Amino acid sequence: MASVPFLFPDPYLLAVLTSAGIFIIGAISLNLLLGYTGQLSLGHAAFFGLGAYASALATLGFDIAIGFGLRLRLDPQPVWVGFLSAVVVAGLFGWLLGRLAFRVRGAYFVIITICFAQVLRMVSLNWVELTQGPMALTGIPPFALWLPGQGVVELTSKPQTYWLVLGVAVLAFLIVRQIVRSRIGRALVALRENETLARSVGIRVTHYLVIATVVSAGIAGAAGSLFAHYVRIIDPDVFLFIYTVTMVIMVVTGGKGTLWGPVVGGLIFGLLPDMLRGAARPEAQWIAYGLAMILLVMFLPRGIVPAFTGLLAGRRARVVLPAAAAREAAE
Repeated sequence: MASVPFLFPDPYLLAVLTSAGIFIIGAISLNLLLGYTGQLSLGHAAFFGLGAYASALATLGFDIAIGFGLRLRLDPQPVWVGFLSAVVVAGLFGWLLGRLAFRVRGAYFVIITICFAQVLRMVSLNWVELTQGPMALTGIPPFALWLPGQGVVELTSKPQTYWLVLGVAVLAFLIVRQIVRSRIGRALVALRENETLARSVGIRVTHYLVIATVVSAGIAGAAGSLFAHYVRIIDPDVFLFIYTVTMVIMVVTGGKGTLWGPVVGGLIFGLLPDMLRGAARPEAQWIAYGLAMILLVMFLPRGIVPAFTGLLAGRRARVVLPAAAAREAAE
């Protein structure tokens, strides 16, 4: 993937891959909740939007009244400070949501997550002094890195932005993989399979669910930060339900509860709309997009990655069995 800008230097393709990569990071974060704990969060765009606004406000600065004649002021900070702010702010809100929402389960948890995202959207829409409301935050600086001998370099070219998003995606993947393969991951899977049994053997249910939510929210906040500095304009629509739906589609079609599922699903459904754009009329594009999702869910209900690994396992079995039979015959 790192060689794509050299093999396919088309700026439009790199822009599409960069956008897909940002949402793949969001899908990786959602998969930790949906895939490994079994908790469906339909308000995941809240963490994405929090990360976007936190990073944008940190790099633009603000000066707002907080009551009693007091004002809160922040001078513009470097972009890396904005990125860290996005992770921390989203993680803190993830902790808060986890402590409150995991007192309930099922449909009640889903409703709480949806309401959480909508409340944040209304706050961003009406707190005009801080967020500019529907007028949007504009002039967000592009990402910048400090390079030896060159100082601070703004990442404005398509290949530079692509590599940055790819690097963050790889880091998010490795973090989730480390968690899944650790004691925490085993506890999360136990909760997903049988929460009552897990609780009976001493697993602290809320503790592990909150850990998963904080990590998931932090990674989603990082994706939001990348989004803000990539498009360089943020409005309350960043909290829209469609962003959560996009991540859920990527996770479910790719294979929830698998490490590679969000990546595969993200690549397919991140690139498919643009692949169809020049091949059909707009209405036909969305029909084809919807049909593709329906067919995948119908014929590959566990997702693409589990189906592919199952196919490979079946082929290995067909190869091993004749070889074993031949050895037995020779003996």
